[in-house]
Amino acid sequence: MRPVIYQIFTRLFANRQVPLRANGTIEENGCAKMNDIDETTLLKIKRMGVTHVWYTGIIRHATTTDYTDYGLPRQTPMVVKGRAGSPYAITDYYDVDPDLAVDVDRRMEEFEALVERTHKAGLKVVIDFVPNHVAREYHSICKPADVRDLGEDDDTNMHFSTSNNFYYCWGMPLDTSALPQEGEPYVEMPARATGNDHFDNRPSANDWYETVKLNYGIDYCDAGGRSEHFNPIPDTWWKMTHILLFWAGKNVDAFRCDMAEMVPAAFWHWATDKVKYARKDNVKFIGEVYDPAQYRNYINAGFDYLYDKVGMYDCLRDVVCHRRPAADITRQWQVNNDILSHMLYFLENHDEQRIASDFFAADPRKGLPAMVVCVWLNTSPVMIYAGQEMGERGMDQEGFSGSDGRTTIFDYWAPDTLRRWGDRRRMKREEKELFDVYTKILTLANQEDAFSKGEFFDLMYVNPAMERQFAFIRKYGRQMILVVANFDEKDAECDVVVPGHAFDYWQMKEGMLKAEDLLSGEKSLLMFAKDKPLDINVPALSARAWKMIIED
Repeated sequence: MRPVIYQIFTRLFANRQVPLRANGTIEENGCAKMNDIDETTLLKIKRMGVTHVWYTGIIRHATTTDYTDYGLPRQTPMVVKGRAGSPYAITDYYDVDPDLAVDVDRRMEEFEALVERTHKAGLKVVIDFVPNHVAREYHSICKPADVRDLGEDDDTNMHFSTSNNFYYCWGMPLDTSALPQEGEPYVEMPARATGNDHFDNRPSANDWYETVKLNYGIDYCDAGGRSEHFNPIPDTWWKMTHILLFWAGKNVDAFRCDMAEMVPAAFWHWATDKVKYARKDNVKFIGEVYDPAQYRNYINAGFDYLYDKVGMYDCLRDVVCHRRPAADITRQWQVNNDILSHMLYFLENHDEQRIASDFFAADPRKGLPAMVVCVWLNTSPVMIYAGQEMGERGMDQEGFSGSDGRTTIFDYWAPDTLRRWGDRRRMKREEKELFDVYTKILTLANQEDAFSKGEFFDLMYVNPAMERQFAFIRKYGRQMILVVANFDEKDAECDVVVPGHAFDYWQMKEGMLKAEDLLSGEKSLLMFAKDKPLDINVPALSARAWKMIIED
């Protein structure tokens, strides 16, 4: 079964708090709990056609909320982004975010119960693994007794050493003068390199200043160059692999690895091999890799799936926004033709702007033809972000995250659409309609053999007149589905040519065929012949998926 991943930002998903206050505290704005994602909710998610749930923000990270009464170290607000903090500034790799627990002292048990509930609903569990950087004030209080903490044995007088977990600026304090000045000053001596490969002691407000870079054996400042030191195995490799094994032991099914390409492929080859061996290959790795030139390196290093952001996402966004013709989609899949089954397609996630935002398309319906392409083009996995299926706009001014078209990852908040999620009595008419179309698209991905495991044939090279439409065929056995996605804001009358090569390749007979549109349920007779155009009407911002049975 091909993965259909549903990303939930756990802190926000089931938060029903109203009213909300910009920069509000957890007491003012509330916070969703893991226990809120109950059996009923998970079954509703599964009925959407989802196979995997990515619970974003599970591992304990920096926050301004005070949990010292529970024995948790307090964080300095100057090095925390927003009231709630970034889920990618980890403070303890062996702990669960206390914000998400009803009973803070039993937060790990509540996570384990969430995993069990998710599996019982027939879904798999994905969590984040953040390998490149940690919070400035990282300190594990939940690590096993035999584990040494990150940085605990570092020689802080050395800028670089394979025995060190961090990079240091010799004898220099962290200069925070360029950072937002909130609350008490933060002191770090000596300064450590910042997470986005900023190696001096003066990070700016635009840097990942709340994080410090982990050292995997690469000296980035070696006489102005870069050198690799992987023998003997760097200490960080051992510690981070132990963390992966810890969470794999919690029956997590997959890790979404944040900024994976900022960590050397050699480490991933070493670590994924050990985790997959321990779990008998029952764990997957999803990599956030943005450099297409590195895709194959990271797949060879053990990644099962990689983000196709700088490629298919960028292309589809441009097609939606009238910046490229639909035919450019062909070039994007061809570039990665040999690794298509490894490419994860998406239109939204926590980093990207919402389709319905003023910064993208301003109308969630404009994303539907692109979603059809994402889900039905080939057998690669696909991902949607909670709220996308209801047209969440991401235009709130939540606090640290202003009105930027994204749903905040830094603030305590409750997106408008998610407050109504799962309750059709409260959903707006247009939200119900969008939700139902998404559900249809996603469920068909695994219901139809032609979509889940069939072959693919791109029709654009024989249909050059189509500027705002994209056409292709999926076929499995005698089952064939002709798909035409219409990116235009008006209905399209398309003369779709199926070339003789497709008939010859699949040894298909010509003839009049009964066809059913899988989206609308409409039935028709189509004259299916070599190089003869099929007259197909495709509604605006929609698609046709004509399913036919080919005669032997």
